[in-house]
Amino acid sequence: MRGLSLAGFPLRTRSKQFKAHICRAIGYPVPPSFKRTRPRFVGQLFDTYGQKKNNLQIWNAAIDLERRYVIAGIDANNVIYRVRVILGEELQQYDTTGTLTQKYQAQFAPKTPLELVSSLDTAPIQSILGSSSIPVRINSSPIAPPVVGILLPIREVFRRLSPLIGTSFPDAGIDQERNRGAALHRLVCLALGYADYSDDGQFPDVRNQLLEVKLQMSQTIDLGLVRPNSEDRLLIPRIANVDVRHCDVRYAVFGGQTKDGKVTLTHLAVVSGCDFFSYFRQFQGKVLNKKIQLHLPSDFFQPKSSPD
Repeated sequence: MRGLSLAGFPLRTRSKQFKAHICRAIGYPVPPSFKRTRPRFVGQLFDTYGQKKNNLQIWNAAIDLERRYVIAGIDANNVIYRVRVILGEELQQYDTTGTLTQKYQAQFAPKTPLELVSSLDTAPIQSILGSSSIPVRINSSPIAPPVVGILLPIREVFRRLSPLIGTSFPDAGIDQERNRGAALHRLVCLALGYADYSDDGQFPDVRNQLLEVKLQMSQTIDLGLVRPNSEDRLLIPRIANVDVRHCDVRYAVFGGQTKDGKVTLTHLAVVSGCDFFSYFRQFQGKVLNKKIQLHLPSDFFQPKSSPD
């Protein structure tokens, strides 16, 4: 499989193509779809991973010492330059922390291109909004703490962001989700009425509006370590003597498609954290998805004295 190109495929399709080529190499027929089994190739007792970076992630499973792991090195041009097969017993040496990173996930399956899921904010946010007027321009930083008089109602957030559907921006690349998200974040800030764009990587993205922004090029929404409907206090200053909770945060979830080097926004759902799982199905109920992160050494794919 060395020299095989996976260029041009989205991440999920690239994974499927990778497994299809493994089937052909071993002699299996290629199935229409690959079921989620443990290990992925039950008959050969191995799991498969394609790595562009040295951070190997194993989801919702411990390293099996007797299992085989087929790990392909993929270069910057999405070409496989080496395939290594390693036993779990040897792979475990790279797990230096024994720590599981965990996060919640949900399914992105929009029903219509534009959807205001929560017509009203949560009661605490409504009490903050009161009868304050709605500013046309916002003379504040998007990452500044929210204050009375600048915080927009969720319905107004939806109204200002809706015209972004159909907008396109340059595609940073299939495996550049962070840069794609930054491009969308910039458009969102301008649409809301900010003079400029700021991002400090903290939750929520547009803190000044208690707004988290998501760009979905696939069906899996990554939500981090806290459920959107959690009633735990958000670590920001109180607003008008009101404690803001995670479930009070508003979410703008965009769907996008990529074509001809551009990302086009196709869907938008705006929802409060309180109502999030009434619209987006949480994966595995209330179970947290967990992963082991292994740092592979820089020479992991270098040829050894004998083939492996």
